[in-house]
Amino acid sequence: MIPGRVLIVAGSDSGGGAGIQADIKTVTMLGGFAMTAITAITAQDTLGVEAVLTIPAEMVLKQFDMVVADLGADVVKIGMIGSADTAEKLAGRLSALSGVPVVFDPVMIASSGSALADAATIAALGRLARIAELTTPNLPELERLTGRSIGTLDELEGAALIMAGTTGRAVLAKGGHLAGDPVVDVLARPDGALCRWTSPRLETRHSHGTGCTLASGIACGLAQGLDLEDSISRARDYLQAALRAPPGLGAGHGPMGHALGTVPFEHIHRKI
Repeated sequence: MIPGRVLIVAGSDSGGGAGIQADIKTVTMLGGFAMTAITAITAQDTLGVEAVLTIPAEMVLKQFDMVVADLGADVVKIGMIGSADTAEKLAGRLSALSGVPVVFDPVMIASSGSALADAATIAALGRLARIAELTTPNLPELERLTGRSIGTLDELEGAALIMAGTTGRAVLAKGGHLAGDPVVDVLARPDGALCRWTSPRLETRHSHGTGCTLASGIACGLAQGLDLEDSISRARDYLQAALRAPPGLGAGHGPMGHALGTVPFEHIHRKI
């Protein structure tokens, strides 16, 4: 059986906790096949981002086109874009890619607080949100995309509904930046329907890459034929498990345990 094919358009995290690295780990652990079009290279660790090298849009599109032409794609997951030029040209490619859903994580700021998108790039993200089947902003990203201040769950839901109505697409507003326990994520649809997920707040410094992991988990579910709500539920369960099994690396905002504290090959190797 061919696994769900997930084409990931995102930046590289040299520390391995987020970006393309987290995307590949997530899709692999959930049984999909990960392919990539890398938009930027970052020099970063758990303490922050020191440098970003943006890949020219033509090279990003070349990666994208070659993967689609040969291997195909069941879903496209978009993370860090790198530049406004890439965002605009990628939107054109996606508009022509009939029948392939898009999951868009509008990455603007790294977990360490470092900016990963300039003003021009942020302004271009709206076009991608109007193409994606699902956009997954956290609270600060949703504030930037809607121009609204958000401090409560009601305000989070209101902003998500506004964005869904404006784009005509579903929005999963992540509530991790709100105070309190539990954490509530809200799926808003253009018709005004809302669906909520709750999970206990885990107090840990090892949470780098949560947004990348969740969006890639959702994308993998869609690639495997799950519906949107089931894809979100499974991705959230996997994220919670990864948060509970960190490898304990780094002096700052450390990575999660995408392998869930196991060595997956050992389970197979023992049977050989």
